[in-house]
Amino acid sequence: MVKMCLMVMMIMVAMTMNMVTSDPIAPCYFIFGDSLVDNGNNNQLNSLARANYFPYGIDFSQGPTGRFSNGLTTVDVITELLGFDNYITPYAGARGEDIVRGVNYASAAAGIREETGRQLGGRIAFAGQVANHVNTVSQLANIFGDQNQATSHLSKCIYSIGLGSNDYLNNYFMPTFYNTGSQFTPDSFADDLIARYTEQLRILYTNGARKFALIGVGAIGCSPNELAQNSRDGRTCDERINSANRIFNSKLITIVDHFNQNTPDAKFTYINAYGIFQDIVTNPARYGFRVTNAGCCGVGRNNGQITCLPGQAPCLNRNEYVFWDAFHPGEAANIVIGRRSFKKEAASDVHPYDIQQLANL
Repeated sequence: MVKMCLMVMMIMVAMTMNMVTSDPIAPCYFIFGDSLVDNGNNNQLNSLARANYFPYGIDFSQGPTGRFSNGLTTVDVITELLGFDNYITPYAGARGEDIVRGVNYASAAAGIREETGRQLGGRIAFAGQVANHVNTVSQLANIFGDQNQATSHLSKCIYSIGLGSNDYLNNYFMPTFYNTGSQFTPDSFADDLIARYTEQLRILYTNGARKFALIGVGAIGCSPNELAQNSRDGRTCDERINSANRIFNSKLITIVDHFNQNTPDAKFTYINAYGIFQDIVTNPARYGFRVTNAGCCGVGRNNGQITCLPGQAPCLNRNEYVFWDAFHPGEAANIVIGRRSFKKEAASDVHPYDIQQLANL
């Protein structure tokens, strides 16, 4: 009987130890981006690019928060995999000790260029997001009581940056509102974006950032919105747009290599969101998807004319749709992309590190 009691106690202790929450593998996570990862920064802006209403968040524990998804975004998935107990707070709501564990600065409709997305109203461009982070850094120095301690803390954080989609979607390929399409070739436009992008990376580096995950632009030409507008059969992607996206991504890889060679105290990596997405739509059954060319909710052809309308009833089989709305992947696809960003499944998923490796460097 005594032996049995001891065994039960040992099992209970083992179970308790397994339930103890371990520290995240990175002490903090700072997120820069657009609507793919915005989690509420646009809620208080005078903007058409907002998602703080049903059916957005229908599968999220907190309901509609400003996430352009039915549930998790890719950075939510990465946050979980890094080991955080809670999702990273949006800059608009970050207070006090919140910022020690990271901040999400992302803003829907934002781009690398300042004017990108202006037809949609308020948004915080990449430079504005970086300026907000500089403000956060000064707050951290006050919290730690010492600049050196704050700098040491920041050097261990993960910085994920995913911008550029809107510079194509809501700028270069939108001649009604912008003239960049006639000013630049796809190659020279990518050069312009990369120069601006690099400038902001240098500011982040100067302010303590040392671990950077640069997320490539996805295959925008395959979104329901572009398929609805430019695809004869509603399935064939717009290669004109995808080709431009690949040019940008190739130059982003060059940035990674340049910084890794010239800033030995920092580590940069490229996340191949384009390639991961292409694998999903090429092999949908492998991931449980049935519909790859239409949004779960939306209006018009491919449910791709606009985003989900307030109060609109979405599809019931949400996990079978790659896209949630006209532009954004749903939670099921975000989980695949987030997991493969965190821990690569194929060598081509990242260059040269996945985020788990980056955190442990």
